Amino acid sequence: MAFQPILDLETLTVFAYEALVRGPAGEGAMTILDAVDEANRYAFDQACRVKAIETAIAAGLMATPARLSINFLPNAVYSPVACIQLTLKTAAACGMPLDRLIFEFTEVEHMAAPDHVERIIDTYRRMGFGVAIDDFGAGHAGLGLFARFRPDMIKIDMELVRGIDGDARRRAIVGGIMAMCAELDTLVIAEGIETEAEARTLRNLGVRYMQGYLFAHPGFQTLPLAEGPWPYAG
Repeated sequence: MAFQPILDLETLTVFAYEALVRGPAGEGAMTILDAVDEANRYAFDQACRVKAIETAIAAGLMATPARLSINFLPNAVYSPVACIQLTLKTAAACGMPLDRLIFEFTEVEHMAAPDHVERIIDTYRRMGFGVAIDDFGAGHAGLGLFARFRPDMIKIDMELVRGIDGDARRRAIVGGIMAMCAELDTLVIAEGIETEAEARTLRNLGVRYMQGYLFAHPGFQTLPLAEGPWPYAG
């Protein structure tokens, strides 16, 4: 696993670390994800959860106030309660409170059974986990998923972030997302930020939580910016 920080630009602290799949020597995610298929999807999803928690703890997560954000595959979960048991056992063994965990699912992955995904999210929320829609604004049905699943947070897709400082349409769209989420008490994270101009524009639109190469590249088995320095302070 590698970890990339999600920063709180108001408090200048790390809000959470997103766990990202890597190979044993740090190889990119696609070298691993290309081998995932229907036959091994469940085992892969379970292994990623365990490895993310164990590696983050070993890297010193509990010495920080940051949460841990784990991507999960909704289509790999056959039963919300049964499939979460290994995660619960791992968290307990590592001493990680459940409210420190966030589960991200992406709208890019086609969901054959939205009712099932809704049950997963409701179960996770009742257990104390945070739930986020990743890549919001790309994929199959951004606003439809948002309305149906009522996530705690959304992560604005980098396609809406890229060059936002010079694009009135992107600014209008993100401004609308911010207004909608403020009314519905949903936390907004912008991801894929690469320039100070993008970050500054997003701050002007009210975005508080940001993630991207401007701040830190993913750290292989390490927690970047856990103790600074901060390359950009907004």
